[in-house]
Amino acid sequence: MAAPWEDVLRNEPAIQEAASVAVDAALLEGVLMRTEGEPNASDVVNYAPFTLLPSAVPSALFEQAYAVQQDFNLLVDAISQNKEFLECTLASTIKVDDFTARLFRIHMQVLEEGLAQSVFLGINRSDYMFDCGVDGTPSLKQIEINTIAASFGGLTSRTAAVHGRVLKVLGKSKEASRLLPNNPSKGLALGIAKAWELYGSQSAVVMFLVEEVQRNIFDQRCVENELWNRNIRVIRKRFRDVFEKGSLDDAKRLYMDGQEVAVVYYREGYVPTNYNQQNWEARLLLERSRAVKCPDIATQLAGTKKVQQELSQPGTLERLLPGRAEAVARIRATFAGLYSLDMGEEGDKIAATAIADPDRFVLKPQREGGGNNLYGEELRQVLEKIRDSPERTSYILMDKIKPQPAMNYLLRAHSPLQVSECISELGIFGVYVRQGKEMVMNKAAGHLLRTKAIEHADGGVAAGVAVLDTPYLV
Repeated sequence: MAAPWEDVLRNEPAIQEAASVAVDAALLEGVLMRTEGEPNASDVVNYAPFTLLPSAVPSALFEQAYAVQQDFNLLVDAISQNKEFLECTLASTIKVDDFTARLFRIHMQVLEEGLAQSVFLGINRSDYMFDCGVDGTPSLKQIEINTIAASFGGLTSRTAAVHGRVLKVLGKSKEASRLLPNNPSKGLALGIAKAWELYGSQSAVVMFLVEEVQRNIFDQRCVENELWNRNIRVIRKRFRDVFEKGSLDDAKRLYMDGQEVAVVYYREGYVPTNYNQQNWEARLLLERSRAVKCPDIATQLAGTKKVQQELSQPGTLERLLPGRAEAVARIRATFAGLYSLDMGEEGDKIAATAIADPDRFVLKPQREGGGNNLYGEELRQVLEKIRDSPERTSYILMDKIKPQPAMNYLLRAHSPLQVSECISELGIFGVYVRQGKEMVMNKAAGHLLRTKAIEHADGGVAAGVAVLDTPYLV
């Protein structure tokens, strides 16, 4: 998948000039992150890491990823409403994975009390790689679907303009004009605004639930500004604030500092380190409320790796999406091989296969946020250690996807400019809003391309491994 700038890659003076223009353009466009040294202060910021040149993406696979996103939205929503499916699928996982178990307990408690929430908002991002099979033809294979705190919709809305500038500086104006417009922050805000409107209180606010360390604040501000432009008030709070100042009235309306909250948009709460006892209590309070949670806890559980593995089993998609044969076919076409490590003969066999040939697989725990997966020798060591223990059921095994690398420059603050062999991952943002049983909105809301050097097996932009990119369709 060669992009049409092979000629440029060897032209060092042109690359140096383009890189200095690129960095200024990124700062100008607002492709920004706070620094590691001052993660909660905006008086010193830097550009978020990005590629110097857009990366080639096969247009047929790009279109396929967009075409299946509404199907994935329907699927995630269907799973979140199916108590029996979640209970059955996660039964082995919650015995050994305390984090998933605690989320599940809150889910069950809220169902027993009766759901106060009637409007449901999903913002997810389905991530893919382009697998070059035995014959070298690339195919679209899903890595995972993120159902909580799917990030970089804001910064990627500003990245294409930077790459357009770089291409023009390199004398590639025609190519620059072919870069696609992309504005996920607007699409995400549209979903939040719709949920806010259906909640039905003009004076209620949208609450961004944010982390203690907020390096990626500008990504969130992009979405936030779209809401302020619609005259929707936004507040930013942490779990700690919810624990100290959050309350429910008799109708289970949620209040923070005396303000009614219509929508809680989670940019926090997806890994065990986000929680202590107080934070778990705050999470329960939020879940019990009438406020629209994005995601509610059932939707977060729908994004677990164990659910992903169960979806690949014959007949599962048909049960969850009855009468939608075409949607099922579109979804199934994106699945890579996924295998259960549940206790029993089947799981024993899969574990033995992976130990014997670890480079064929990826070992995935039930975690979001990048940097958690195991490969190669590390995979083999971990599996050997847990092969006879129920602990193995907290993981799933997936075929390792083998994309075709391409050369690019990865621009990072305070790093030397050098060409790297890179692979890319395409994410499509999906937004849906359901009121009661009626789907009010269901759309694909834009894309995110992230690229990393091939020596890094795992990790995203926030984890400091991948960088932002723009697809150039070929």
